[in-house]
Formats: sequence, structure tokens, C-alpha cells
Amino acid sequence: MDVFCGIDWAEGHHGVTLVDDTGTLLAKCRINDDLDCYRLLLDLLVGHGDTVETPIPVAIRTSRGLLNAMLRQSPRKIYAVNPMAASRYRDRHGASRKKSDPGDALVLANIIRTDAPTHRRTDAPTHRRTDAPMHRPLPADTDLVQAVAVLARAQQDAVWNRQQVANQLRSLLREYFPAVIVAFRDKPGTLTRPDARRILAVAPTPALAAGLQMWKPTAMLRRAGRRRGIETDAERIQQLFREEAPRQLPLVEDAMGTQARALLLQLDAACEAVDDLARATEEAFRARPDAAITLSFPGIGTQAGARILGEIGDDRSRFATDGGLKAYAGSAPITQASGKRHYGGRRFVKNNQLNHVGHLWAFASLSGSAGADSHYRRRRAGGDWHMQALRHLFNRMLGRLHHCLLARAPFDEAVAFPPPAAAG
Repeated sequence: MDVFCGIDWAEGHHGVTLVDDTGTLLAKCRINDDLDCYRLLLDLLVGHGDTVETPIPVAIRTSRGLLNAMLRQSPRKIYAVNPMAASRYRDRHGASRKKSDPGDALVLANIIRTDAPTHRRTDAPTHRRTDAPMHRPLPADTDLVQAVAVLARAQQDAVWNRQQVANQLRSLLREYFPAVIVAFRDKPGTLTRPDARRILAVAPTPALAAGLQMWKPTAMLRRAGRRRGIETDAERIQQLFREEAPRQLPLVEDAMGTQARALLLQLDAACEAVDDLARATEEAFRARPDAAITLSFPGIGTQAGARILGEIGDDRSRFATDGGLKAYAGSAPITQASGKRHYGGRRFVKNNQLNHVGHLWAFASLSGSAGADSHYRRRRAGGDWHMQALRHLFNRMLGRLHHCLLARAPFDEAVAFPPPAAAG
């Protein structure tokens, strides 16, 4: 008898349901998010036939968390079912749209019972088996690649958080001190630059900035790590700060300066977090065997490479073909056909992190690969707009990456973008 487990995950407690291959309810319980309850869950699984050779598969609506980490320590297969898909399955069991934790756990168990046949015994009755699995188990990635994925995502989130704080600071400065924005608007990084943050820390208001002596901005630029053009930039900044400009009322200006100091503290912390996570991500990424292959591709650096391989993983059985990887990344188009209507467009259900870094990769590869640039220009000449051409280039490069990772071979420009055949 095959047994299937469904877990309705929540923050503080989880509903657990076990069913057999006919859909009969075998057991149900509710566990909390602690070690004793995790042991209770394992004992429940063992009591219904869970062994190392034949582990009971589990369906859950998340791929993260301590509960998943505990369950993945054994060779059992864990199915992370999309919550939207689980909601559609729930409608199969009743039209009243009622919902409960035990009911959702039962739905999840029935999902892998009916639509994930890879767990079935080969001697199971034919009418109980489907033709192909509808849900994939979580990949069997190594600890190292899981660590890289955590660090790469954290570094990307830190970059977005840094930009959010910088935008808040810029919006505030526009209201009372636009000269700071003008002083660094043509510099890479603008307000997130160390020199911009140093100068704003000592002169958060126009009154304080106008009274700066020449040595002060010069010293701040040096402390920020600048080595060239220090005197020229210090003189330019001093002139900008001393130009006549509209001003807020003195008390209002001081209050805004206090608010700017508070935002600057947040920005300093965000910039430090980005740098720390970038170093940790690079160290973990370079320890991976696939790092050299990934870095051989044009447009991929250590941070982009870590994000790409962190999302792809190192379980090479996860994507049997490059088409599956392209669909997962959202680079392959999706088709919709109904009657005489046929539509092909971009995917909205995808791995957003992989899709985001993929477009950065495609854009950066234009200057590092003549074949990539030629492919992009050919797509543009054919009528694609910018993002369409980049998505098509990302789709092609992702296919090459899938091949190189399987073949354990570096990127080859002549193979990826072969020259057009000579006209006869």
C-alpha cells in the first residue's frame, strides 16, 4: 500500500494528513513549529510504513523553512505545490469553497496521490497511474549550492533595499537641499557612493554646507577612498554649496537635516550589508565546481554567476532538456491556442530572480561577445523591441549554459554563435 502525506504549512502550526493509494484517510494531526512536534511527525510517518528504502512522499505549499529542512535530511521526495494550484485542486472536492487546515492538508496529499506517479510501485494497478508527473519534487541540491542560493538572494535583496533607502533620501533632499543631488548626479552610484555619504554626514543642511572650508570636503573625499581628482571635486562641491538657492525656513531646514541624518544611517548600514554579502557570495560561489564554467560565459561576473547557479542548482536531473530550464526562467515564450486564436507571449509564472539576472546577463553580454551583439541586432532588425530581443538572447544563452554544465565544457563562441553559411 502506498501512503502519501500532505502538510498545510503555516507560521505557527501545521496540519498533517496521510492517505493511502485509494484516497482513504489514514491519519491526521496538527503540529507546532518545534523539535518535539517534528519528531512526532517523523514517528507518524514511520508508523505508516516510512523507511529509508521507501520514504513517504510529502506535499507542502512552500520550499523553505525549518520543516522542509528537516524533511529533506532523508531521501524522501518533497513536492512544493504552488498555492494557486492547490486552490484550484480544492475546488475539485466541493463547490462551496469551504476551507480548513485539515482540508487543505488532505488536498495536498491527494495531489501527489493522483498527479505525481513517480512514487508508485511498478506493480500498481494501471488505472491508478497517470501518464506523466504533474508536479516535480524539490531538487536534490548540495548544501553548498543551497548556501550560494541563500547568499545570492540576500545580496540581491540588499541591493534593492539600498536603492529604496537612497530613493527616500533623494526625495527628501529635493525638498530642501538639491545641491547635494547635483553634486553627485553624474557619478556612478550617486548618493550611495562613499564620498557622497561622507560629505552629507558633515553637511546635512545648506547652512552647514555653505560654511564648509576647503579642507573639509577634501578630507572627506580622501576618507571615502578617493585617490584622483580630489582637489578639483572638492572645489566644485564647495562652489555648488555656496551658490544662492531657494531655502526652507531655518527650523524646517534643521528638522529636514535631522531626518536626512536618520536616512543616512540606514543607507550606510544598507551599503555595508551589500558589500559584506557580496564578499560572502563570491567566496561561496568560487568554491563550486561549476563556477569556472559559468564565468566563461560573456556578461557573467561572480555576483550574476552566483545568482544564476543558485537558482538553477546542481541537481543535473532537474532539467532533462534545456526547454525545461528556459520555461523555468521565463525566457521561453508560452503559447495559448483556442479555436482560431493563437497567441505567443512572455511567461508571467517563472522564477523571478533568475529571470531578472538573466536580462542583466543578456545586456552585459552585448559588449563581451560579438555573436551575442550580432544576434541582438538581428532580432531588433526583425522587429523585436529591446526587451524582446534581450529575452530571446537570454533564452539562447541559457540553452548554451545548460549544455555546457552537462558536458562540463566552457563557453565556446564559435559553437554558440556559428558564422552564417556562405551563399552558394
